[in-house]
Amino acid sequence: MCKRLAIFLLLCLVAGASAWACTSAVVSGRVTPDGRPLLWKHRDSSDLNNRIVRFDAVKGQLSFVGLVNGVDTLAREVWTGYNSAGFAVMNTASYNLKNDTSSLADREGVVMKRALAVCRTVDDFERLLAEWPRPIGVEANFGVIDAEGGAAYFEVNNYEVFRYDAADSPNGYLLRTNYSMSGRPDEGLGYIRYDHAEELFAPVAEQKAVTAEWLTGVCSRSFYHAFLGRDFSGDNWVVDQDFIPRYSTSASLVVEGVRPGESPAFTTMWTVLGYPPCSIVLPVWLGCNSGIPALLQAQGDTVRSSLCEWSNALKQEAFPVKRGSGSHYLHMARLFRSDGSGITQQLLGLEKEVYARSRTLLDEARRSGSWNDRRVERMLGDIEQQVSAFFQQILSDESR
Repeated sequence: MCKRLAIFLLLCLVAGASAWACTSAVVSGRVTPDGRPLLWKHRDSSDLNNRIVRFDAVKGQLSFVGLVNGVDTLAREVWTGYNSAGFAVMNTASYNLKNDTSSLADREGVVMKRALAVCRTVDDFERLLAEWPRPIGVEANFGVIDAEGGAAYFEVNNYEVFRYDAADSPNGYLLRTNYSMSGRPDEGLGYIRYDHAEELFAPVAEQKAVTAEWLTGVCSRSFYHAFLGRDFSGDNWVVDQDFIPRYSTSASLVVEGVRPGESPAFTTMWTVLGYPPCSIVLPVWLGCNSGIPALLQAQGDTVRSSLCEWSNALKQEAFPVKRGSGSHYLHMARLFRSDGSGITQQLLGLEKEVYARSRTLLDEARRSGSWNDRRVERMLGDIEQQVSAFFQQILSDESR
């Protein structure tokens, strides 16, 4: 009893720390079932209203699609995305890498938007960073993949760039949270989340079984605590601290690349907007005209997406305590129940169907060599209607 109380008090103490705590991975085709690389970004942010925006090619640049903050009405920054050449980029904030006194900061979204407009390969991104005027205004781990098999992290501060290629990793993948391997030892954040991600990845990568389904379905909804050594998903109430999904999580995205020689048009961004335990995945296909679901985009005069809004509303059922430190306390029993009727369990059931139908269409497009826009539009329309009906029903049920 005393030991449990001590652990609880420790968690309450550290729960007060505030930082945007992303978890991410760069996965080479060596450890995926089909040889295609993956880029995973589980995003925590101060802006919980994210949306997907398509950017058309201008002045000889590339078209691209990306995650944008709700407050960014002009879409000046992008926080994860990929372009028509099959190049993809994301980042996690680092807190042990900066070694200067420059006041220029928080330019990561600007760098990534520019990279998506002009970069085709991992090497292009390295050149972009080398040519960027100093100070760059960043302290981050940038993860990138391309259509030629490249997959790497770049740890970047205002004046320095350190490159780590997944090809050099004996495990076939690289992980980053909120510290950099080239940074000051034992500083930064996310060590417990990193340990948990490593525990999840190691056996799955050994079996060459890392998939987008596993990343969004397991990793972004896992409530195992690496430091305490137990899974909290069967508990009633827990302190929301050092899990991969957190109250501040705003999205989880997996860019599934292509094998060398395949058309970049089949690159897919599997997108979960909002709090992943209370949301669902939808595919984003830049390579076809109707490949971006309306539920992920801004609707009408608002810059918010419907899916993100629904997820944020449903999340309040899992964090119902509003006074004092209430936002630190997660009612886990709302997400997982012994009879399988928890919010997360229901959403995962529907998500399996979304993946199955989407992959059928994606596989057909790969075999034929092109997208059938009408089929994509019809399938996404059906899925969006199903997802919309599901959320309206579950939100209605939870409000009673």
